[in-house]
Amino acid sequence: MPRFLAVYTMKPKDLASFRRLPKAEQDAIDAVGIEQWAAWENRNAASILDRGGMVGKTTRVTKDGVANAVNPFCGYLVVEAETIDAAARLFKDHPHITVFPGDGVDIMPFLT
Repeated sequence: MPRFLAVYTMKPKDLASFRRLPKAEQDAIDAVGIEQWAAWENRNAASILDRGGMVGKTTRVTKDGVANAVNPFCGYLVVEAETIDAAARLFKDHPHITVFPGDGVDIMPFLT
């Protein structure tokens, strides 16, 4: 069955806005979101090959050297599905975009 990389994205300004909320409000959102995230994973467990994880700040290596970088990636996981559309449908109600300040989930097929 085809495999897909799902990358959680979040705009830095949206994360900053979330972090400016009072701690009690952040904690309340986290409590709801973590519960819904676990429920999402349970519903889709048969399709999840690698639960991945959340990621932090980026360091980029280029031919010119190593430097700090900024991108919208904040986490990933690997799923399998019959098609990319089927993989995308798995994330339609994901708490990353319904509870947390995430702006999307990019789905990409593995080619090899």
